[in-house]
Amino acid sequence: MAKFFLRKLFQLFLTLVGISVLSWVVITQAPGSPIALTMDPKVSPQIIEQMMKNYDLDKPIHQQYYLWLKKLFTGKLYSFKDGRPVLEKINERIWNTLLLNLVATIIVFSLAIPLGVFSAKRQYSFLDNLGTFGAYLGISAPGFWLAYLLILGTVELFGYPVLGMRSFVTEDFTTVEMVMDRIWHLMLPSIILAIGGLAGLSRYTRSSMLEVVRQDYVRTAKAKGLPDDHVYYKHALRNALLPIITIFGFLIPDLIGGSIIMESVFAWPGIGRLSYQAVLARDYPVVMTILSISAVLTLVGNFIADILYGIADPRIRYG
Repeated sequence: MAKFFLRKLFQLFLTLVGISVLSWVVITQAPGSPIALTMDPKVSPQIIEQMMKNYDLDKPIHQQYYLWLKKLFTGKLYSFKDGRPVLEKINERIWNTLLLNLVATIIVFSLAIPLGVFSAKRQYSFLDNLGTFGAYLGISAPGFWLAYLLILGTVELFGYPVLGMRSFVTEDFTTVEMVMDRIWHLMLPSIILAIGGLAGLSRYTRSSMLEVVRQDYVRTAKAKGLPDDHVYYKHALRNALLPIITIFGFLIPDLIGGSIIMESVFAWPGIGRLSYQAVLARDYPVVMTILSISAVLTLVGNFIADILYGIADPRIRYG
């Protein structure tokens, strides 16, 4: 087991280095310059040259990468756009994104797995076919389109604002009204974010359950007269969790990475909007730091998924 951990950590380190180098090359070589976007075109060449030096943009690309890495680990990395510390800007937004995506993830896993098992138990029934239709609709419908429909519907029905994290005027709100206002603004984008994952995960669960229930040990459990719920939830579900664990590993970076589209539609001040604004401004330090965080979380998610495989299925061993 120790060899597995060490080998996996070494692979994660090499992968992370490769991702950061490749991302840096792609971002810095893209058309456009942060200097051209932030300064008046009539500015003298001397000032532009000085700004290039201040941003280390006059150095070779490998030196720029080294300086970015050094500043990142020493906490001296500053945004090209406004000169603020990059980690400070990310810290302001990351908790908003975490809250939004955590609620969406709870909605997905609390509903998708029971729905998938329910559909598997009633294969080809009316409710199963209805669930399949709803899942395909949820997967294929564009998220921004559903978001706009939900916004129009809620505003039309309730006449209550839905954009941002809270209402614009809250001075006269009581504590209870303030909490309910925050919950209202949180639930709408969370529901939209959860729809696609809920539809996909429920179908994965159904498919995996249908494959497992055809195994001999499940037939034996049924032949012994065990209740269906006991057979499905205690015996079959554990072995059907492996593909679900894979999906869970990929959801971890989404908790922090944010959704550019949903955060923009709902004016949610999260990492997704920050990364979008940074890309438009060619703010390399912010873009690269967010990409690095997402890469780390993706690798950590895969690592956790590997560990959970062994917990879910004792037949899996790491030599």
